[in-house]
Amino acid sequence: MNRICNLFGIQYPIIQGGMVWCSGWRLASAVSEAGGLGLLGAGSMHPDVLREHIRKCRAATSKPFGVNVPLMYPEIDTLMRILAEEEVKIVFTSAGNPKTWTKWLKEQGMRVAHVVSSSKFALKCEEAGVDAIVAEGFEAGGHNGREETTTMCLIPAVRKATALPLMAAGGIGTGQAILAARALGADGVQIGTRFALTKESSAHENFKKLCLNLKEGDTKLLLKKLSPTRLVKSAFMDAVEEAENRGASVEELRALLGKGRAKKGIFEGDLEEGELEIGQVASLFAEERSVAEVMKELIEEYRSAAENIEAL
Repeated sequence: MNRICNLFGIQYPIIQGGMVWCSGWRLASAVSEAGGLGLLGAGSMHPDVLREHIRKCRAATSKPFGVNVPLMYPEIDTLMRILAEEEVKIVFTSAGNPKTWTKWLKEQGMRVAHVVSSSKFALKCEEAGVDAIVAEGFEAGGHNGREETTTMCLIPAVRKATALPLMAAGGIGTGQAILAARALGADGVQIGTRFALTKESSAHENFKKLCLNLKEGDTKLLLKKLSPTRLVKSAFMDAVEEAENRGASVEELRALLGKGRAKKGIFEGDLEEGELEIGQVASLFAEERSVAEVMKELIEEYRSAAENIEAL
């Protein structure tokens, strides 16, 4: 049986990314119900809101689900205590040192995966004792590594560096891409953008419609001095690019970013002033579908692609 399926107790080795302002209990429970692993995105939730989403997710599905925790979260101690109190079984950590919390989380009986952008950090994950690794390439939305390594280059490098269960992320939104990731050495995949644009996603309809009309080249990796983020073309993106081109300092960029800009764009639907984060793969999709429809399509595409390769 597949190692990712074994580790998390799921039917298909498909993990839904725990994306800020998109990954609430409706999305996570729908992915889990369809045989994947749904993740709640703790990065955009106050601790009490996270507790509520954990309870609602548990009520909506009897299948495994998890929580994605950015380790730069300001109230991290409180959040981790809630995970323990609510007996969460699976945690994906990102944006920080895996050594800080992995041991404690595992002592609470949780499975731990950590997101990396290089084989160097994959080795640090192994040293920290994580159960699995997500290797995320340059194509991804949200926060990327500074290395700008594409998924096709990153997965074989990480696979060579560690024998741990490995999930590929970044630019994966079709069954064909899942097959390619498996061929490169991944045991499974983590998909963000495709699920962010489903009916169950908590993203604003303005944001979804915009992203479902994107063409190739309509996103750009910016904010590299802060935390590299893939932005959709907009007035805000233009302001960021202009500032970076003239050599703006970290402080200037931080002031430009301000507070709550991702919420304004993704959750509230302000397409001019909001921070709009999405992966490059968005340009492949034009229709908002349900999670069940997306999962069915991913599995059918994967099987069809595998049969085509076998025929060749």
